[in-house]
Amino acid sequence: MPFFKITLIRSSIGLPKKTQGVLNALGLRKRMATVFKPVNPSTAGQIMKIKELVAVSEVETALTDEEMRQQRRPDPGYYIEKPRAA
Repeated sequence: MPFFKITLIRSSIGLPKKTQGVLNALGLRKRMATVFKPVNPSTAGQIMKIKELVAVSEVETALTDEEMRQQRRPDPGYYIEKPRAA
């Protein structure tokens, strides 16, 4: 089942209450927050109301919070091949 991956790029400060309500309904409260919503006409309509504020892509599966955290974790830059003997 496809999902919309919606990321809030622009802040909602100073926008009308109606627009802020749409963001809250989608679960977007902070900048750079990402949510996954199923592809359906109602979600698409909500996205069209705030299209200038968000980045949207369509993905096959929704990621959990832990999977998203793992993707953001940087490469440590080194690898430990075997533990040092004491």
